[in-house]
Amino acid sequence: MYAASMASPMDADEILVDARGHRCPVPTLRLRRALEQAPAGGRVRLLADDPLARIDVPHFAAQAGARLLEQGESGNALTFLISKP
Repeated sequence: MYAASMASPMDADEILVDARGHRCPVPTLRLRRALEQAPAGGRVRLLADDPLARIDVPHFAAQAGARLLEQGESGNALTFLISKP
């Protein structure tokens, strides 16, 4: 199991949220918290291994008015890059 962390800055405008090892709704909740902390136009990269994240994250981004910039897989993790409006 992966250790999950809250948000940690990657660079000036990207926050990494590692929610691997957690199930719905935890990845989306951590994404929401990170977006709240991000500046306008900031980006959040979410790593998750819950298959439901494929559905939950795009739906949450649309509801929050955020843009889903990237969605894919890296190893055994789903990756999402979301920008804050």
